[in-house]
Amino acid sequence: MRVLVVGAGAIGSFYGGKLAQAGAEVSVVCRSDYEVVKEKGYNIESILGDFHFKPHKVLKSAEEFEDNPDFLLVTLKVLPEIDPVKLIAPAVKNGTTIMLLQNGVDIEKPVANAFPDNQLISGLAFICVNRVAPGEVRHLDYGRLVIGVYPRGTSEETKTLAEYFNRAGILCKEDSDILKARWQKLIWNAPFNPISVLGGGIDTETILEQEEMALLVRRVMEEVRAIAASEGHILDESVVDQNINDTVKMEPYKTSMLLDYEAKRSMEVEAILGNSIRIARKNGIFACHMQTLYALLKSVDNKNRR
Repeated sequence: MRVLVVGAGAIGSFYGGKLAQAGAEVSVVCRSDYEVVKEKGYNIESILGDFHFKPHKVLKSAEEFEDNPDFLLVTLKVLPEIDPVKLIAPAVKNGTTIMLLQNGVDIEKPVANAFPDNQLISGLAFICVNRVAPGEVRHLDYGRLVIGVYPRGTSEETKTLAEYFNRAGILCKEDSDILKARWQKLIWNAPFNPISVLGGGIDTETILEQEEMALLVRRVMEEVRAIAASEGHILDESVVDQNINDTVKMEPYKTSMLLDYEAKRSMEVEAILGNSIRIARKNGIFACHMQTLYALLKSVDNKNRR
């Protein structure tokens, strides 16, 4: 199985490395750490066991990939200034299955519209993993995947991917309703990512230790449930307590959004808050807590990148 990973940061290198462990031929498009990764590969410190991942090919762009990939794994940040269609188009061939392993809701349409003849898999990573230096990745907790055909269903390709990931020790579940699964993940991302930044650079433990912060987390989660329901995706009310309890049990974690903020990189404001806010407005849902976080975070993001 031939795989090309586009956007091989912490997420892409970890899961690409796991596919390689399972026997796939994995190449990566890697711009920021290109020289280090081409020479040395990735060193990945993981709770599942440390490992070294030496990609089959290390490329600066998808245009350099001369083979036909069976799977094209997109792990780019979801940002307005990043056009995934433009970045992956040169490597998409007849029979290439595209998989988006990215945060947020309502993110698939540009790729689905650009490549109507290629199967599109939407995927979610439930993982705490960070890039700590060029070619150095630290996996702190979790790691499971949920994947499904966009907009709905499963396929032989999702089955194949799940088998490879499971073979490498990554629990990978196929879900025929991947859009609902995206809303389920947003239950966690919508409060914790923005609050970690707006709260002054705080980790998950610090957020939940403060009574008012913990209450805000709960209110945002309830708003996500309401917006999801307005789109026909009913999330059980127990999902709120489940996410909070799971976060209490895990190691204190700096969110990916906080790490981006500290590094003065663009944050995934639209994918995690903006898209859902626009859906709420369209459907007449009043989400005042999310709207407030969104307005403040947009301002902070703009100022932080100047």
